[in-house]
Amino acid sequence: MKTLFRGVLIALAVIIALLAVSWLVLQRKDIPYATLEAKYGNPASRYMDLPDGVRVHYRDEGRRDGPTLVLVHGFSASLHAWEPWVRSLSGDYRVITLDLPGHGLTRADAGYAAGRAGYGAVVDQVTRKLGVERFTLGGNSMGGAVAWEYALDYPDRLEGLVLVDAAGWPSSGGNQAVIFRILQNPLGRAVLKNIDTRPLVRQGLVAGYLDPKLVTEALVDRYVDLARAPGHRDILLGLQSGPRRVATAESLAAIKVPTLVMFGEQDKLIPAAHGKRFAEAIPGSTLILYPEAGHAPMEQIPDRSVADLKAWLKAKVYPVAVPSGS
Repeated sequence: MKTLFRGVLIALAVIIALLAVSWLVLQRKDIPYATLEAKYGNPASRYMDLPDGVRVHYRDEGRRDGPTLVLVHGFSASLHAWEPWVRSLSGDYRVITLDLPGHGLTRADAGYAAGRAGYGAVVDQVTRKLGVERFTLGGNSMGGAVAWEYALDYPDRLEGLVLVDAAGWPSSGGNQAVIFRILQNPLGRAVLKNIDTRPLVRQGLVAGYLDPKLVTEALVDRYVDLARAPGHRDILLGLQSGPRRVATAESLAAIKVPTLVMFGEQDKLIPAAHGKRFAEAIPGSTLILYPEAGHAPMEQIPDRSVADLKAWLKAKVYPVAVPSGS
């Protein structure tokens, strides 16, 4: 019996040692901003200092005399998600994209209070400092939630609103990616903070993009690398546990600007039924559903989705400002 007990103890000790070694192997340090900027910035990259120690990375592209569009990315993403749309829109519009604090190449001081309400203030500060008084605001996923909240908080500043697979309605469970299920648990968040999350990130991207061929090594690298910018992991984890505003039919009824709701019917992260709820709640809104798309139509089906956006902008928001043949 003693021999058996001793054997069990030795086996447990070996397992604990292996787990400890695995934990150490999986640890990943921060990547300096200079390294990330050299890899993920481009000639259009600009930086702006805001209050509370925020240094925003943004791009201001396209026609300076055209109507202005501002596009906000989703959770753990970056302004790179909008590049297919920007290339198509920049001939007719001024297009501003930005990285929210905790994302992309935007820096924030330690202790930055993460939250969607604060992100609305960032959008407001950036656009005012760029001299943009009125604009159409679009957002994907979490960025979509930032967009509809902004429409409620700053109604006089918007000319149009575009919600692309937007977050905001209370979750009804659904087929979430594993990484989001882990992030909902405090212990899971603690475990994920400093380890190599590449396999989970890849799984989450496949769930969002549907087509594994779109989830390239370069795409996975970008998500993993940018999450390792100094301070980003604390903010990203804080967003999962902090308070958030929930969409209601009563509150959204106050939105009066022309609104376009775009949703992939195969979205595994936010059900397409939520898109229908946005369209029903916001007066006069337009709903476009994409049967073959998932969580990011602007990247999965960029040509079709941007063509729909352009048609809607000309019909509902800027019927005179944009040349009819463009």
